[in-house]
Amino acid sequence: MATESHRTASHRVDITTWYLELLSPDDVRPAWSDRPELTVIQAELPCPELSRFLYASVGGDWHWRDRLPWSYARWQAYLQQPTVQTWVAYLRGTPAGYVELHHQPEERNSVELAYFGLLKPFLGQGIGKHLLSTGIQKAWDMGGDRVWVHTCSLDGPYALKNYEARGFKQYQQTHCTETLPLEPIGPWPGAYDDQLPEQPSPSRERSPGI
Repeated sequence: MATESHRTASHRVDITTWYLELLSPDDVRPAWSDRPELTVIQAELPCPELSRFLYASVGGDWHWRDRLPWSYARWQAYLQQPTVQTWVAYLRGTPAGYVELHHQPEERNSVELAYFGLLKPFLGQGIGKHLLSTGIQKAWDMGGDRVWVHTCSLDGPYALKNYEARGFKQYQQTHCTETLPLEPIGPWPGAYDDQLPEQPSPSRERSPGI
């Protein structure tokens, strides 16, 4: 149970970052799920609400923070770029995770797996390998000559293994120290704070927009 002081406390953390790449589609070792209720669909229309939900929900437990302060306009401008694609995994109609691709012609005509991961309830079900395999396939379809990704010691414990199992090879490793909260923020501020009393939902005569 988190206290206010615990939520705001911070500490210094040593972080290792691994950079990995694929140089040919022939190097890919895909792994597919046979679950018919699992689908991966491109979010073709730029939608800041969706992308921010995915970013915060997937990354909240792994200290993803860079995009949390982004304004609506900044999200919209980023997502409208023709070099950016978002692919969402759905399990029985519920978002389970996503992969965001960014084509970088100026960087050796590369495609970066900019963000990839699953929402917490869907970990450990074999969805990640299927989503990653799909993301890699779609990355090559964008016309790049190289697919790359980076992951760090703050990410999920199986992230690096999953990338390497799909054929990625390490080409660089860096180390740094950062000041981070003692606990990740979670999918939203206060998500894991059991001390706050439940507040009754305000009654509404009708839903917004109706």
